[in-house]
Amino acid sequence: MEITETRPVVSEFLGTLLLVFFAVGSAVLAGEYIGTFGIALAFGFVMLALAYALGPISGCHINPAVTMGALLAKRITVRTAVEYWIAQVLGGIVGAALLFLVAKQVPGLQTHAAFGTNGWGDRSAVHINLGGAFVAEIVMTFLFVFVVLGVTHSTAVTGFAGLAIGLALATVHLIGIPLDGTSVNPARSIGPALFAGGAAITQLWLFIIAPLIGGALAAVVHQITHPQEEAAGAEKAATGESTPDEPASGDRV
Repeated sequence: MEITETRPVVSEFLGTLLLVFFAVGSAVLAGEYIGTFGIALAFGFVMLALAYALGPISGCHINPAVTMGALLAKRITVRTAVEYWIAQVLGGIVGAALLFLVAKQVPGLQTHAAFGTNGWGDRSAVHINLGGAFVAEIVMTFLFVFVVLGVTHSTAVTGFAGLAIGLALATVHLIGIPLDGTSVNPARSIGPALFAGGAAITQLWLFIIAPLIGGALAAVVHQITHPQEEAAGAEKAATGESTPDEPASGDRV
């Protein structure tokens, strides 16, 4: 693979790694001190910063659900989507591994079946059931991906996309943390679950499937609400020009 093709993939790997380490880390290492509001802000602030740092390189999806939305909106190719998905999952696992290493240095810190993972039933602060968690994840992911697509299309106001994306992620976490810990990102859920084990693994499937459905629905609805922008993005993708989610090779040097 050429250098011009690897930079976006490396960016997706690094971005997901940092999101998991710092944002999930805020729940694992500092949750009792900063509370739900602080954890939500941590997710939003990390996402905001990474959007500006990595957005010009890869679009800063760092979330398989966002990549699903971009793919269905015809902003990226299938090959790019697959490369991003692999990089995101690997980044989430490595980020969780680093966080696990730090967590194990804290005496008495519980990680088994916990570790910032997602869940329903007894693993939910409000004991939401499976159906409720499934619907919540779809709706929350829909909002997040819809905002991402809306603020990164070709006619959007430039310079403010990262702010809107960060605020959207913080908002869904304020709502979702008491429900199921908030996933809206399969890579964010997979990494910590692998190290937590137990029920975190058996319930993981929901936090992979539901966010992907939410991301797909966001793409479909966005094509209805922003038809001209999506048509322009599809035309650019077909001609090899840059789009907000997949910079041209000249922007990757």
